[in-house]
Amino acid sequence: MRRVSLICLIIAGVFLSLSLSASAETLLTPHKAEYKVSVSVFSGQLNTELRTTKEGYVATHIIKTTGMSRLLAKGDITESSTFARESDGIRPQRFLSNDTLTRDKNRADIEFDWATGAASGTVNGEAFASTMDAVAYDRVSIQYELMSDLMNATSGQDYILFDVDELKTITVQNIGSRTVSVPAGEFAAIGVRHQTSGSKRVTTMWCVKELGYLPVIVEQHREGKLKMRAELRSYSPLKT
Repeated sequence: MRRVSLICLIIAGVFLSLSLSASAETLLTPHKAEYKVSVSVFSGQLNTELRTTKEGYVATHIIKTTGMSRLLAKGDITESSTFARESDGIRPQRFLSNDTLTRDKNRADIEFDWATGAASGTVNGEAFASTMDAVAYDRVSIQYELMSDLMNATSGQDYILFDVDELKTITVQNIGSRTVSVPAGEFAAIGVRHQTSGSKRVTTMWCVKELGYLPVIVEQHREGKLKMRAELRSYSPLKT
């Protein structure tokens, strides 16, 4: 079941978000989205939701097994990130994670203090504290950092992922455009490929401009073999 828990990192945490600069005011669109997920022999569903707050946004990602897979694995993985909108990008404020699906049963509650460059909270009930030398994104907010960067044409090559126990560098590259077909419809999409430093896993996302660069397909390959695929089933904007 370890592979199932990777979905949140890849989709829920590896769907990147964008920086919102003072000169480019295109904002993220509050929405709900549902994905069909396939991981090895397991099938699942990912539901994502983005809502506005006074300072920025709160995003929630929930993944659970579906169909016959529910006989083998019960529970879900729920992760949320509250993040502020700054002049040079977004800043995570609080990250929550509760895994009742996998055997690891990990839980985390982390708050970010960017004035001091510190992250603190609890991980599996134990106190946690870490320092950060640069802006880093949790597994949920990083999706919306890339989406915002794509909207405002300010995407970079490297992003820092705060994965609770360590900071990881994710290198991103644009791989062109093509038409893709998913249960939610047919779209013209831009391909974005990323890989964590030192990892053999490569993730490819096909993002759609008309949906605020939301990924409609996410695939993960390891040593050339497809390990995970997610396809958008439905999308609906929310009123602010």
